[in-house]
Formats: sequence, structure tokens, C-alpha cells
Amino acid sequence: MQLPFEFQIGLRYTRSGRRAGRRNGFISFISALSVAGIALGVAALITVLSVMNGFQKEVRDRMLSVLSHIEVLAGRTPMTDPDTVIAQARRTPHVIAGAPFVAGQAMLTYEDAVRGVIVRGIDPARERDVADFLAQQRQDELARLAPGEFGVMVGRELARQLLLEVGARLTMIAPQGTMTPAGVVPRMRQLTVVGIFDSGHYEYDSALVLMHLQDAGRLFRVEGVSGVRLKTDDMMLAPRIGQALAATLGPDLFVRDWSRENRNWFAAVQIEKRMMFIILTLIIAVAAFNLVSMLVMTVTDKQSDIAILRTLGASPGSIMKVFVVQGALVGLLGTLMGVVLGVLLALNVGGVVAAVERVFGFQVLPKGVYFINHLPSDLHWNDVSFIGLTACALSLLSTLYPSWRASRVRPAEALRHE
Repeated sequence: MQLPFEFQIGLRYTRSGRRAGRRNGFISFISALSVAGIALGVAALITVLSVMNGFQKEVRDRMLSVLSHIEVLAGRTPMTDPDTVIAQARRTPHVIAGAPFVAGQAMLTYEDAVRGVIVRGIDPARERDVADFLAQQRQDELARLAPGEFGVMVGRELARQLLLEVGARLTMIAPQGTMTPAGVVPRMRQLTVVGIFDSGHYEYDSALVLMHLQDAGRLFRVEGVSGVRLKTDDMMLAPRIGQALAATLGPDLFVRDWSRENRNWFAAVQIEKRMMFIILTLIIAVAAFNLVSMLVMTVTDKQSDIAILRTLGASPGSIMKVFVVQGALVGLLGTLMGVVLGVLLALNVGGVVAAVERVFGFQVLPKGVYFINHLPSDLHWNDVSFIGLTACALSLLSTLYPSWRASRVRPAEALRHE
């Protein structure tokens, strides 16, 4: 199949630097810099966005191992028949489990230490169905949360801060006070630590306390439960499922999914990803400037060739296509190299970081500082496609001005000194 002459000449100009000639060699060097710059920019952008996606997924999964996919909360009055609500929710597609809970806030004191905590009253028999982080707890530990015993399970970080061990006795102060002749007296209760859990998320490991549903109801004076926690088979469908539940459960109940409960955090992550994309795209833009320089030098060097082509009948549009093809090929080559390099780095970033740590003798993510000690990566192919198209578009735009300059060359003036 015969290719158009514009493509053939553009391809020949792309490889012209390999031939003899100091000026052609310098143009080829600038072309190689353009290819390398575009490739590095594309690879860096793919790798960084994959790592950011990995961090987002890691934190989200750890948060959702403690939080609910969907919560159905009671209104002004406590929910007295949670089983009916769970059964009605289970009829909704993708809802696979549910469990009642009582929520409240309290002060926890142990010896001279005081901490504000979030108390969650649970049904030990059903909480495993909706809380993934309890899957690693032994069944006998959850069984110790017996009604009337006022036993509690605390997070590992809270236990470390207060120096708590299993069997320790501590005091919980509830905000609901008791009215006496001397005024309102805070309600206090002696509790026993029956277990320590580790969710992998600092915020919950340092502030969450689990106790039996009935004990929490007595402590906070709740006649019934605060609501029910629901689990779905696909967490990404939770917002849509929550909207369907809100329409079927009625106005007396409030439905909240995990994306609304942590809206600020997820919004901040999205803004950070957009800003990082813009900043790293500037690397590709700098490489595109090199592409402009290379094409301008090529046009200056090839003026006599352009003049000959014009005298042979080539139109200004054809001359413009020649240099558009040359610049587009350079941009496409850099983009392809960057995509391959970026995908390989994104898929193997853990091994690369481990090798760097071994060579230089330091740890990128110390476990004592961060809640994970590895660099996660989650490659999204739609990100790769968008980055590749952006790089190609910038490369193509960079060819327009030099190509236009080439189409404006006058044959008589170009051949005057030949």
C-alpha cells in the first residue's frame, strides 16, 4: 500500500538525524530529548496517579472495614424494631447483611488518663456480617461481650495510649446525667476490657469502643437502637442503593452511605489528584516546547527542500502536513514509551521501592509513622488512556506553528542562495 508522500517525507525527516551532518545530528538530539521528556512525563503521571489511587483504595477499604456501607438511622425517636427494617432492606438488590447498633459518645478514664471515645453497641452474633475488621477477632472474644457484664473491646492504639490490657477496669462517663438536689451528676459506669481489636486505621483504633447492644442502650438510655448497619456486595453501588432505600423506608428514617459520611475526605483526595495531574502535565508541556524547537530548527534546515517541493507542485497544506507528521510521530513515540514505562512501574512499584530501600538503607513508609508500611498502587486503565490522549494532543498542538511557518516559505527566496 502506497503511503501519501507527506507521510513518507515526514518519516524521513524524523530519521534524518542519524545521517551525517552536524546540524542534523543536533536536531536529532533535540528530537531525542523531546521523546525522552514526553516519555518521562507520561510515565511519572501514570505512576503517581496509580499510587494515589492505591492510597485512596487502601484507606477506603480500611475505613469501610469499620464503617458501614449504608446506615439506616432512626429519627427523633429510637428504632424499636430493627429486624423489620433489616428484612425490608434485604429485599433491596445487592444488600447482603444487616445488624443493629447503638451509637454514642462518652469519656473514658483509666487511672490519671482521660480520653473522649465513640461508643458503638453491637450484637456480637451479627456484627461480623457487616464489620470486616472483626473477622480477625476470635469468636470467644466477641462472646465475652455478654449483656449485663459491661465488657468492652477497645482499639489497639487506644489500649497503647492508656496502657490497657485485657481484664483492666476502667470508668466510662456518659453525657446523659442524673438530676440530683445538687444538680446534674454525670452517669458513670465501671467497665472491663475483654478484648483489643486492630482495624488498621488510626482514627478508629484510637477512639472506637465496642460493647454489647443492651449495655450501650442502658448506658445511653436508648429505648431500642440508634439504627441498623447494612453491607452490600459492591461498595461502589452503596450511594445508589441508599437512594433506593430512602424512597422505600419512609420519611421517619434517615439513610446515609459511606460516601456521604466521609464526603470531605474523598473530596480532598479528588482535588489532590486533579492538582497533581495538572502539575505533572507541565512536564509533558515542557517536552512539547522541545518539540516546537526541534521542528522550528528542522524547518530552517529544510527550506531548500521545501522550496523544491513547492516548485514540483506541493501545496502549502501538503508542506504543513509533512511537519505535522514529523512532530506527531515524535510525540506518539514518546507517549508509547511513557505508557509502557508507566504501566510497568505502576504494576511493580512495590518491588521497585523495596529495592531502593535495600540499596540506600532507609524505609519510605515507616510503620511507626504511617498506618501502612508499603506503597500501594491501583492502576486504572481509563487514567492511562486519558494521559496518553493528553500527551498526544499536546504533541499535535506543538506542531501547528512550526508547520504553518514551513507552509509560508517562499521558493524563490529559499533558493536564492543555493
